[in-house]
Amino acid sequence: MLLLPAGAAAMKLHEFHKGASNFPASDRMPVLFVGHGSPMNAIQDNHFTQSLTAWGQRLERPAAILVISAHWLTRGSTSVSTSPDPETIYDFYGFPQEMYKIRYDAPGSPDFAKQVVQNVQSIQVHEDHEMGLDHGAWTILKHMFPKADIPVFQMSIDYEKPPQWHFALATELKKLRGKSVLIIGSGNIVHNLRMVNFQDFAVKYDWAVEFDELVKQKITEGDYQPLIDYQQLGRAAQLSVPTNDHYLPMLYSLGLTEKNEALRFTYEEVLGGSISMRCFETA
Repeated sequence: MLLLPAGAAAMKLHEFHKGASNFPASDRMPVLFVGHGSPMNAIQDNHFTQSLTAWGQRLERPAAILVISAHWLTRGSTSVSTSPDPETIYDFYGFPQEMYKIRYDAPGSPDFAKQVVQNVQSIQVHEDHEMGLDHGAWTILKHMFPKADIPVFQMSIDYEKPPQWHFALATELKKLRGKSVLIIGSGNIVHNLRMVNFQDFAVKYDWAVEFDELVKQKITEGDYQPLIDYQQLGRAAQLSVPTNDHYLPMLYSLGLTEKNEALRFTYEEVLGGSISMRCFETA
């Protein structure tokens, strides 16, 4: 797999018509993985949020955005949101009141959501008419696409299924990439909230750095199977992924890539000792 430098050539910009009744094939859209971190990033101006803004500015405008977020977990089934007007969900507590006043009023995309139902053949994907945008989606999209004028919808993660199952399911979504749909996995590679150091947010635990760098290495090599079987990667993996809700979105992003597809890391940082903010893009 080719690893491109952060300053790789900018993508060509194209405009797509919203609300078209048919969805012609287009140049393949990239797949993103965003280490979204704290909900507070929604209102903060820092290196991470600045990188999101720059990222959104250079991306080709998609016809719609599909987010697979660590914060929409279902059990025993997979759902896709078909609401035409998804609400901004405040799925957190104890944050400043300013956070609860933010709205990200992007339209939904029932038509593209139904294409997910049609394209996935291995399971039945259910339509969810009420799901809005959780903070794994809107806190990053607020910086990447601040106008909220691109349709957004989400697909849930069946938390009862093993990592290999999720990686395989992701491959069934590849057709959407050729229809101008930008697919974003939103989670964190290293995510151990019990061990976050709030007193020194700049600290980096050795095991967190070790696992984050191992994931980087395997992604660069295109060697995804050890990342799917991450439980076998030792103590650093166990501490970095105590629960895999935030890890699984990365496997979806990897499963959506094509063999020998170029990849570049757009951001990398470990915060609070135990949160990896690593982001990457395929194209």
